[in-house]
Amino acid sequence: MSLRASFCEILEDTPIIAAVKNEEGLERCLDSDIRVVFILYGDICNIASIVKQVKEAGKVAMVHLDLISGLSAREVALDFIRNYTEADGIITTKNTLIRYARQLGLYTVLRFFVMDSMALSNIEKQMAGVRPDVIEILPGIMPKVIKKVNAVSKVPVIAGGLISDREDVMSALGSGAIAISATGYDVWFL
Repeated sequence: MSLRASFCEILEDTPIIAAVKNEEGLERCLDSDIRVVFILYGDICNIASIVKQVKEAGKVAMVHLDLISGLSAREVALDFIRNYTEADGIITTKNTLIRYARQLGLYTVLRFFVMDSMALSNIEKQMAGVRPDVIEILPGIMPKVIKKVNAVSKVPVIAGGLISDREDVMSALGSGAIAISATGYDVWFL
C-alpha cells in the first residue's frame, strides 16, 4: 500500500479529524479514537514535542505549517519539520510548498478558504501543477460548495470550520467530503 493511499484510507476509516489549537485540545484528542490530528498551534521550540505526543498516542500528526510561530512559508521550514519532528505531514494554504513536501515523503493537505464564488472558481486554477493528497475547504458547512469542489478536484476533499454537531458532519460527508476536521471536542467523540 502506498503512502498516499494509506492516508486516504485512514481518513475513510475514521473521517473525523481533531484540529487542536491548544494544550487542552491536545490532551482531549489523545484520549479519543481519532486517528488523524491537525496541529494548529505551536512554535519552532515546542512543535517537535507536540508532534511526539500525538505520535506516542498512535495517531497521524499533521502540522499546519502556516500557523507555527518561527517558521516561514519556505522549503527550509519543510526540511525542519521533516528532520526535527516525527510529523507525518503538513497542512498549508501555500500551493508552492505542496510539491516539495511530497518530495520529502510527507502527507499533504492544501487548505482553501471558500468565502465567495471567486475563491471557489480559483481552486481549480490554484491546483494546476500541484497535487496534494487532499484539499481542505473552510468553512465546511456548505454542502453545495463541497459538491462543486468535488466536481473540480482531482483529490479527495476534507470539510473543516464551523462544524459543530452530528448534522454538520453527516451533511459534509453526504456531500462528498472524505472527512471533516473540527476543533470542537463534542464532534471528536460522536
